[in-house]
Amino acid sequence: MGKFLAPPPFKEEMTGDGIDSRYRRLRAQVFLGIFIGYAGFYIVRKNFSMAIPGLEVLGFHTEDLAIVLSMNAIAYGFSKFLMASISDRSDARKFLPLGLVLAAVSMAFMIVPVQWIGPEHKGWAIFLMAALNFLVGWWNGMGWPPCGRVMTHWFSIRERGTWMSVWNCAHNVGGALVGPMATYGAAWFGSWLYGAHSELYFLAGTYLFPAATAILVALVAWLLIRDTPQSCGLPSVEKWTGVAASTYSEKSEHVLSVKEIFRTVLSNRLLWYIAFANAFVYMVRYGCLDWAPKILTDRGIDLQSTGWAYFAYEFAAIPGTLFCGWLSDKVFHGRRALPTMLFMALVGVALFIYWRNLDNLPVVIGCLIAIGFFIYGPVMLIGVQALDLAPKNAAGTAAGLTGFLGYVLGTAVLANIVLGFAMKNAGLQLTFLLLLGACAASILLMGLTYKAEQYLVRKNG
Repeated sequence: MGKFLAPPPFKEEMTGDGIDSRYRRLRAQVFLGIFIGYAGFYIVRKNFSMAIPGLEVLGFHTEDLAIVLSMNAIAYGFSKFLMASISDRSDARKFLPLGLVLAAVSMAFMIVPVQWIGPEHKGWAIFLMAALNFLVGWWNGMGWPPCGRVMTHWFSIRERGTWMSVWNCAHNVGGALVGPMATYGAAWFGSWLYGAHSELYFLAGTYLFPAATAILVALVAWLLIRDTPQSCGLPSVEKWTGVAASTYSEKSEHVLSVKEIFRTVLSNRLLWYIAFANAFVYMVRYGCLDWAPKILTDRGIDLQSTGWAYFAYEFAAIPGTLFCGWLSDKVFHGRRALPTMLFMALVGVALFIYWRNLDNLPVVIGCLIAIGFFIYGPVMLIGVQALDLAPKNAAGTAAGLTGFLGYVLGTAVLANIVLGFAMKNAGLQLTFLLLLGACAASILLMGLTYKAEQYLVRKNG
């Protein structure tokens, strides 16, 4: 496995007039590869949520299915950090498709506990579902790190925010496909696979069709992605553009050992600042998203209107992310802290208005659109800043640290457990105060990295 994933050797650097055109063509090709590949991971990531209604019809209990559902987020949070250290020492062209294929295979096997074990042996079925959904989350953790590796090697610090804001929309594209694939997959392949057993048709749409599609996407990604410019006979992006991060040196091009990678990342206090900031950003992101249906239906707003509010929150993420990335590169000259702080302050304003107007549906939807628009920019920029603050040969692990705290502390602990407890036992006032506090905490933590980015302004001048 080590030799299979080893990064390709550097080729002799090209000379002549064709370097610029080849660089631009390969950058576009590689970017398309990681965009399509990362979207593929979202085709086989949270499909279990779509399967829950069908599983309940078969006789599985909601509380048991909730345990299975939680396995995905926990595994993803740990994997995004731990697998990143392997990604930093691997060929992105192989690492990303391999993770996608493994996630797809694990997803396809989710039919086994339903079709061949069933609710008659519920304990074993739930155990196997939980194990498989854990694997789905774990292999999904192999998606972000190689994309981060590609970004640091092919795009300079002055343009990374814009390119990554576009790339970040891949998860919206992939996530949006899950619903239609579940519907049409069941219609197209359900009867062919399960005959008269229509209660099992959802397995084809939720698990098998997305898994088969993801494997095809992995093949396309492998055809398009290239690991580094140097492996294609091109100069480093720093040499080509003349722009380098403060963390860059010639040593950044060499592969580090796992011990060196972790020492480099864990000793960087700036990375810890943004990692904890990310936890509070994720608390707001998923605290608003996951609890909006309950908050609104408890206020008497009908389910259809709640669904549209949920949709508006997610859809607003795309223009918000693109705008934030552009702002970071073009207005703030590659700095990430200031736009993140600005956007989180605006999230806090929208949260306060949302809180004080819970009975006014148009205002609520407007606030959710504003929160969705402003929250996803910081989510993206913190990942970019992690790449900026670490050497290129440890960038994936650095981003993995922010993702780990975002998903495990920010989502599982703060957004799900703490906010759920507050909502049940203290009501909405404490819930919204905690969300506003999370906005303030993220701003303060990001402020600690402000000074470290000022060299980008001096370079621009």
